[in-house]
Amino acid sequence: MVRVLGVLTSGGDAPGMNAAIRAIVRSGLQRGLAVVGVQHGYSGLMSGDFINLDAPSVSNIIQRGGTILRTDRAKEFRTPQGRIKAVHAMAKFGIDALITIGGNGTLHGASLLSKEHNIPVIGVPSTIDNDLFGTDWTIGYDTAVNTAIYNIDKIRDTAEALERTFYIEVMGRATGFIALDVGLATGAEYISIPEHVTDLDVLLKLFERQRATKRSNIVIVAEGDGQAAGALELAKRVKEVNGMDYRVTILGHIQRGGSPTARDRILASKLGAFAVDRILAGDSCIMTGETAGHLSTTPLQDAFTMSKEIDHSLVELSALLSA
Repeated sequence: MVRVLGVLTSGGDAPGMNAAIRAIVRSGLQRGLAVVGVQHGYSGLMSGDFINLDAPSVSNIIQRGGTILRTDRAKEFRTPQGRIKAVHAMAKFGIDALITIGGNGTLHGASLLSKEHNIPVIGVPSTIDNDLFGTDWTIGYDTAVNTAIYNIDKIRDTAEALERTFYIEVMGRATGFIALDVGLATGAEYISIPEHVTDLDVLLKLFERQRATKRSNIVIVAEGDGQAAGALELAKRVKEVNGMDYRVTILGHIQRGGSPTARDRILASKLGAFAVDRILAGDSCIMTGETAGHLSTTPLQDAFTMSKEIDHSLVELSALLSA
């Protein structure tokens, strides 16, 4: 029987993590559980960096970016010895079960901990990359997309004024979810994503066709676009051929911060409370999610190993509308 529930955030922060923490704490307390916050992710789990959480401790955090529990990337936790340290620290503090909030690395660590030591662990998907299998949306993704759109709209103004081409790099090392949605929503002339090899000839022909009608262009590049190695390299390759002047903007970590959107706050609240429900129902080694508008669960192993496909029809739509 679970009496003491631990909660941690790990890996890259994402807007909405605090909303998930709030939901887990308040749902747990309403169900008679003691809730313990693990500070600094898996590093804190190994060192015993724990704090007791009550309802007032999570007041006024739903609108805040970042994570009140802080986060970390703990290399030691990747080792069996590191996970043994975590188990001992949990036992010493009386923690019976754990909810982890994060992305691929976080869920991988949760899966190993649960399988090796038979500890009830449930993952809550929170990453701006939206690359976890088993949920349509991850916590933080909607905010990151809207943050990027807000800033790219401003860049569009100066691109028009100066009649220049801007290459704008957004996050997404292995997937193009952010780049694709942002590119379509900002009316970008071209979108470069890891799932599609960047065709330099296509891009050059696009610029040539538009030369008579457009004096500025926006090219959205996922940081891991698969060929050009980012916005700057793609811009250089194009200029080598056609001599086109350019500017490069890398949005970077601005996409991680800021107050979460309503969508992310609601999603985080739903998935956090649902994770508590599943812990009390005896589930373990699963990730909570939302698919087709319904709460769902996915085995942790599937969540971080199986591929989540982009909507390829959006690639076609973007190409159609940018012509």
